[in-house]
Amino acid sequence: MAPLLEVKNLQVDFKIDKKWVPAVEDVHFQLNAGETLTIVGESGCGKSVTAMSILRLLPKTTAQISSDQILFQGRDISKLSDKEMTEIRGQGIGMIFQDSMTSLNPVKTIGKQLDEAFLTHGLVDQSEAKQASVDLLKVVGINSAEQRYNEYPHQLSGGMRQRVMIAMSLAQQPAVIIADEPTTALDVTIQAQILELLKDLQKKSGSAIILITHDMGVVAEMADTIIVMYAGMFVEYASARDLFTNPLHPYTKGLLAAIPRKDMDIERLNVIEGTVPTLTDMPQGCRFYDRCEYAMDRCKNELPKLYPRGNSTVRCFLYDEKDGE
Repeated sequence: MAPLLEVKNLQVDFKIDKKWVPAVEDVHFQLNAGETLTIVGESGCGKSVTAMSILRLLPKTTAQISSDQILFQGRDISKLSDKEMTEIRGQGIGMIFQDSMTSLNPVKTIGKQLDEAFLTHGLVDQSEAKQASVDLLKVVGINSAEQRYNEYPHQLSGGMRQRVMIAMSLAQQPAVIIADEPTTALDVTIQAQILELLKDLQKKSGSAIILITHDMGVVAEMADTIIVMYAGMFVEYASARDLFTNPLHPYTKGLLAAIPRKDMDIERLNVIEGTVPTLTDMPQGCRFYDRCEYAMDRCKNELPKLYPRGNSTVRCFLYDEKDGE
């Protein structure tokens, strides 16, 4: 069976000081129906840019998106016009944005914004929109849905606003849902509720999910397949089982070592020293070179390709046959 979504050689360049600078490069992945794919990495690694470029949501004046193909249900959506992409957004691929407070319109009621999600694509007529919106608020677990329908975003808690964002993404029953840090800024109890809600909705609808996060605990809870991203490039691509039992890339190992565990008997958490390089100051070779305890001479000047290792792929010279283990 063909993948539901397949991305081939995606690249995104940003315009900085009148020059075009690569922000995301060499992105390849597949997503099957009913599967949850997580993209994990520190802030500034290109996770959200990757997701937004699939739906062409980046401003054309400052971002250039190119790819060999982006196949959605067998159709190359990278070649579609803006009007045709409008039909894909929401109906084919929905998106839950990172910050519900800034993503919702503060001067429109929750109901008005939900109604628009139904009416834009003619899914219901005006007389049916309110009931459809109220019903969807109930589906995502919002109590007193009729009352919340008439309220404004600032009158709702962070968890409720996030549920509204999920409701909006589900209004058109998309085949793929992109969830960009859906639990950011929520307390732990609400985070667990949102993740459980996503899993329940996925079971009922059969939607595939692309989940973007920097939280390896969320990854462990949700993922079927995991992409580890660093400085605009994928450094490891593996099943959840393989990645957690046998992490390959030094960056992946560092992320996993930083997760607090009950059996830890240390005074402080493990950390990855240093920071993600900026777009205008990318290393010539491996982008993780100056933070890696396994760095070799060639890492400084050569960029590793993706090497197959079992069922996984990893961008690291440790797995090159001439330098590997």
